[in-house]
Amino acid sequence: MQRRELEYLSRQVSSVEINGSFYSLQRPESYRRWRDETPEDFLFAVKGGRFISHMKRLRDVEEPLARFFGSGVHELEDKLGPVLWQLPPTLPFDPDLLAGFFDLLPRTSGDRPLRHALEVRHASFTDPAVPDLLRRHDIALVVADAAAEWPFLEHVTSDFMYVRLHGDTELYASGYTDEALDRWARRVREWTGEGLDVFAYFDNDMKVRAPADAIGLSERLGLR
Repeated sequence: MQRRELEYLSRQVSSVEINGSFYSLQRPESYRRWRDETPEDFLFAVKGGRFISHMKRLRDVEEPLARFFGSGVHELEDKLGPVLWQLPPTLPFDPDLLAGFFDLLPRTSGDRPLRHALEVRHASFTDPAVPDLLRRHDIALVVADAAAEWPFLEHVTSDFMYVRLHGDTELYASGYTDEALDRWARRVREWTGEGLDVFAYFDNDMKVRAPADAIGLSERLGLR
């Protein structure tokens, strides 16, 4: 994450998702720098490592989880928001596997609760048992807007909602129209009106549309 980019975005939106942690372990000094260079009320979501979710496929991950959280995640201190776990599209719903994984997740960071969210991509996750399982473990089920490529699920399974906006009409390639941003702003207000915290991130491209769309949604919600 480039310093100037973070400095600008952190004054336009109230949270960003750290994506680099998905590909490799970040350094403690990076997390400290991000913490120190952002406003007091700013939050970071941290994406869990693909070694855990895609390579190990959630099996035998006690040590990888310890390495991930020991890499400096907790250096964000009170700016640490939810941790996102994105599953590969080839991993089907397995309640025992998921329950075992959820039991391994740390639930505190210092003296603060630590939240977790799960993004699913296999069609089997439309099973009604999915939201029941996540509620029992207090894991948020990600609302993924992915141009109909993956299941679109809007179940409330924790005290917060985690939304990932991958593309309005085309996955990873399309921006969001004013009408679409208005629609999502209304949906966010509905959730917050129900007492839920909402974390929403645009992943529809890398550098062009995603920042503009994030700022557009933030402005509609009066967050900055």
